[in-house]
Amino acid sequence: MAAQKMPAAEVDITPELVRKLLAEQHPDLAELELVELANGWDNVIFRLGDELTVRLPRRGMAANLVEHEQAVLPGLAAVLPIPIPAPVRVGRSALGYPWSWSVNPWIPGTVAATTPISDPTREAQRLGEFMAALHATAPAHAPANPYRGHFIGTNTEVNVGRAVELEWGDDMLARWRDLVDVEPWAHAPTWIHGDLHGANMLVDGGVISGVIDFGDVCAGDPATDLSIAWSMFDTDDRAVFRAAAGRGEHEVDDATWQRAEAWALHFAVIYTLHSADNPTMGAIGEKLRTVLLG
Repeated sequence: MAAQKMPAAEVDITPELVRKLLAEQHPDLAELELVELANGWDNVIFRLGDELTVRLPRRGMAANLVEHEQAVLPGLAAVLPIPIPAPVRVGRSALGYPWSWSVNPWIPGTVAATTPISDPTREAQRLGEFMAALHATAPAHAPANPYRGHFIGTNTEVNVGRAVELEWGDDMLARWRDLVDVEPWAHAPTWIHGDLHGANMLVDGGVISGVIDFGDVCAGDPATDLSIAWSMFDTDDRAVFRAAAGRGEHEVDDATWQRAEAWALHFAVIYTLHSADNPTMGAIGEKLRTVLLG
């Protein structure tokens, strides 16, 4: 199995560059302390003072994702029961930096993938309520995403190809074919996070304190997001999560729950194959494999 490494940055994003961008476009913030927090697949994130962060795309493929966040998140933040990083300032291309960027609120915590929660049943309820609030019908102008939110059965061809790279590929395909024998989402597309996993949630004091990294936010099948249940919760707490998530605009019926499990299996494959230099995502993939396939 040849796991893929993180792609190289297309722009060298230094603290000096960020400071200059702030000085030009948001001078009242330019003298705040600036510390690099994360340099990921798509974005570089700096902490700015005590209450803010700066998020900048590091490659062109991610640039439009930041613009999606800028357009969508302020409205969603007003109705969601867990904090999200809705931009408070917007930055634009300048000084040789080619893309839009954001100043977001600081949300305390460390990633849920490596931080225990103190009461899983309570957090399953809270995260389910977050899903119920998020998964409202999206407007016609909401962004689409070719990799998220579609009918999961259309991923069969790509997963047949990926199976040969996995020691457990035969077991994956057998379970896959059972799971995708299911009805598609029968309603209008809803808002979805699109990339919901334990590295995109924060925990502070044992409580989920924030849901972050909405670059894949789009309209689609909410089953995409509901797949988080298999990596975050045990069987009983998954039931709590499902019930709470179904108290919004749409219930989580059996077909939706089955598609969610199929998405979880799909993500198990992706996280396993794309984690050569990201052990956190590799661990999420392994947990999903164990829960779904034994």
